[in-house]
Amino acid sequence: MAGYLVSDSRKVTTHRFIEMKQKGEKISILTSYDYTTAGIIDRAGIDGILIGDSASNVMVGNQTTLPMTVDQMIYHARSVVRAVKRALVVCDMPFGSYQVNAAEGVSNAIRIMKESGCDALKLEGGAEIADTVKRILDAGIPVMGHLGLTPQSINKFGTYAVRAKEQEEADKLMSDAKLLAEIGCFSVTLEKVPAKLAAEVTKEINIPTIGIGAGNGTDGQVLVYADMLGMTQGFSPRFLRRYADLNTIITDAVGSYVTDVKSGDFPNESESY
Repeated sequence: MAGYLVSDSRKVTTHRFIEMKQKGEKISILTSYDYTTAGIIDRAGIDGILIGDSASNVMVGNQTTLPMTVDQMIYHARSVVRAVKRALVVCDMPFGSYQVNAAEGVSNAIRIMKESGCDALKLEGGAEIADTVKRILDAGIPVMGHLGLTPQSINKFGTYAVRAKEQEEADKLMSDAKLLAEIGCFSVTLEKVPAKLAAEVTKEINIPTIGIGAGNGTDGQVLVYADMLGMTQGFSPRFLRRYADLNTIITDAVGSYVTDVKSGDFPNESESY
């Protein structure tokens, strides 16, 4: 089965992402961090799966993405890769794994690729990490950039508010996007930036832009699966659309199970050996 509303069952590659931009076909991406969820998302026809360092929040309960380690990202990525047949699998490089120097960044990038089997990596930042990105690309590893709100820099920003509203920061974002495209990144994520700016960047560069809180003018969209499925509570940014209310569904199902166990109704005769 190719997937829900998807007739093309070919493995999605970085080259396909660029083809999709050229054809005007929007790119759909969701995060995933485990085998079971990744398999469901992949079979539903998603184009890309991101093993985000957002696992720090969703899977571990941390307030930021900063605590995630290379070992933890490899664990989650390996679990996802085992389940995926079609989607392009991209793994975040966690905070501290590429900011020290280019050599350490390349070493960690190679290790993540070798031990997880993912298809590409994502790094946050522009000109300040360009040398590291280029070295990783030179090692034969595809890279997705990430500009705008970069959660690994939350302590520098001090807020998760929209980025690049002022002209100086908007100009830098445009410059960084062009630089990342020029040195060979296959796409770039634009997080929480004005829709007009994201649309302008999309027109100016020849690689796909993937938006999250960046309007509809980007080449694709990414969301955290637990947010769009309504599993998380208390997180409702403007850009989030909830496609289900799994929190209520799961709570009701568990409540029914508890009731049936305590009443002796489960297991019944047909559920026993």
